[in-house]
Amino acid sequence: MNLVIVESPAKAKTINKFLGSKYIVKPSMGHLIDLPRSQLGVEPEDDFKVKYITIRGRGKILAELRKYAAKADQIFLATDPDREGEAIAWHLQQEFKQDSAVPRRVEFNEITKQAILKAFASPRLIDYDLVDAQQARRVLDRLVGYKISPILWEKVRRGLSAGRVQSAALNMLCLRQEEIEAFISREYWTIEGDFSIESLRVRALLSKVGGKKPVLEDEEGALALARQAKETDFILSKLASRPREKKAKPPFITSTLQQQAGSRLGFSARRTMAIAQQLYEGIALGKRGTTGLITYMRTDSVRVSPEIQKETQEFLKKRFGPQYVPDLPPKYSSRRGAQEAHEAIRPTDVTLEPDLVKSHLSAEQFALYRLIWQRYVMSQMKPALYKQQTATISGGDLVFVASELTLVFPGFLAAQDKDGEQEKAGVNLEELKEGSPARLLEIFPKQHFTQPPPQYSEALLVKEMESKGIGRPSTYAPTIETLLARDYVEKKNTVLLPTDLGITVNNLLRQFFPDILSLDFTAELEDRLDLVGEGKLEWRQVVGGFYAKFSKDVEVAQREMDMVAVEDEVSDVVCENCGRNMVVKRGRFGKFLACPGYPECKNTKPLLTKINVPCPKCGNAVVLRRSKKGRPFYGCEKYPDCDYVSWKRPVNEKCPRCGALLVVEKKDLLACSNPGCDFSRSGEQ
Repeated sequence: MNLVIVESPAKAKTINKFLGSKYIVKPSMGHLIDLPRSQLGVEPEDDFKVKYITIRGRGKILAELRKYAAKADQIFLATDPDREGEAIAWHLQQEFKQDSAVPRRVEFNEITKQAILKAFASPRLIDYDLVDAQQARRVLDRLVGYKISPILWEKVRRGLSAGRVQSAALNMLCLRQEEIEAFISREYWTIEGDFSIESLRVRALLSKVGGKKPVLEDEEGALALARQAKETDFILSKLASRPREKKAKPPFITSTLQQQAGSRLGFSARRTMAIAQQLYEGIALGKRGTTGLITYMRTDSVRVSPEIQKETQEFLKKRFGPQYVPDLPPKYSSRRGAQEAHEAIRPTDVTLEPDLVKSHLSAEQFALYRLIWQRYVMSQMKPALYKQQTATISGGDLVFVASELTLVFPGFLAAQDKDGEQEKAGVNLEELKEGSPARLLEIFPKQHFTQPPPQYSEALLVKEMESKGIGRPSTYAPTIETLLARDYVEKKNTVLLPTDLGITVNNLLRQFFPDILSLDFTAELEDRLDLVGEGKLEWRQVVGGFYAKFSKDVEVAQREMDMVAVEDEVSDVVCENCGRNMVVKRGRFGKFLACPGYPECKNTKPLLTKINVPCPKCGNAVVLRRSKKGRPFYGCEKYPDCDYVSWKRPVNEKCPRCGALLVVEKKDLLACSNPGCDFSRSGEQ
């Protein structure tokens, strides 16, 4: 009997089917061995010696795996293909006292029969460089968290925390908020004109005045130029046409998947990764059996194997035609430091088009799979070709320019569904002749105001974290979840806003731990940790270099940081016992209302967030609630007297067909809540 250890039960079940009866596949359920929670677990004075113990509550799982390991002829460690998976495999190898010189590490990026059998045919040794990279990150995170958090407990409030990546991300949110608050809007104007040229109506933008770009800062200047244009004779002075091509974007990596799933589907980063995990581990596809639909979803590489690209080209020729297939498969460049051993996130079988598997998937699984499949297929197709036409309309010292972009060959856009960007047909300027009179029909001075930078949504924050080198693929979603859980950040509609508590903590960290909050410092440290993973730096050297200054900052903070009081948020709910306005508190299971008269008055209530929608059953308010597992749902505020519930957010609008409430089906799509009605429409959420 051969023992195979993976991380999740779903993956174990799928892989066991591929390997057959000679193998038994067991899940570790993630890490079994880690640093102790009750103590630092790292000895900086003893060359950063690390203490590992069995995680509390995981002893039973580890004991069961030991029994199977003792009876096994061979042990294969098939944990996830990343630093975390490598560390789990290393811990298990040590725990089972296995010879480190025997190859037993099995790595695969997709859970298909072909990929699994190929991986088990060539196991490898543990990659200790990856283990060291994970260990260095773990030690750094422990030092930051366990050294700073107690100071925040003492000076601000118990239960607070500080993390290496978490604090840098919080600083990004606070910096953006400061930038928005300090922003001063500036007025400016543009002028467009509609011209009649050979009976063709053409809209053009004022491009130059006296040979220079116009600077219009007020209405008076704009109207003066508009009057001048009305009194000027214009001609079509120049026509130009040139080809342009638009290339497809590379296949998804973790960050871009989270961004697109957020903006296109309205998924949080955490939800995106949870659904992607399901697609990766395997879906029951009827007679085809359980199959992993996508490759591993924690990756920063856009590489695609040549074998898969060849298969994809054959599919594209049959599906779209040979004219859509490039002569050579496209190559995309990953960011510096990406793990090129990994592949991009792609379908494991490109011939499994989304509609073919739709009946086997939940609505969320289908939406995400379609997004991944489509992005990959488009990335392997020819560019879209356009004709860029430009008409220059001149009169006196005024120059207007009209530009039209016409699609000539759709290329990768042929794989785009109706929810994607739609190409609009424009005016064909090539019908015109240079030197033709251009009669001004209407003039449109338009007032504008410069806008502050946008608030961060989850998708935009992930994009910025990636571009600035803050964190790595596996950290984006948990970082955002931690900021929300600690009440440092709140989510309003789709944007993340720092709370008063978050701003207070950030200001303290900015004063006493500037390196932790420095985006450049954090990115440089991440790069050094990547070098550890490449075997180019020793992990203790990186940790020691960081700790030398950090330990001094801790001493200064312990000595000089002032006590800071963060007032509780006062609600409009009155305590029926003593008449005080109740305040918002945070407990183990999230926010709740409590009487400020504690301990004399111990009254508490659940905090109900109203969404301005009346209950369709009783007319009272619909509120946001959470299940025992933390999943949000919507229900009547009068529960249990009224049992109305909905997993999808209802809106204050009724279905024109059956009268039931409409709910948010996905981003910009509303649907009827009545299962027997198929009405849906696009609309703002």
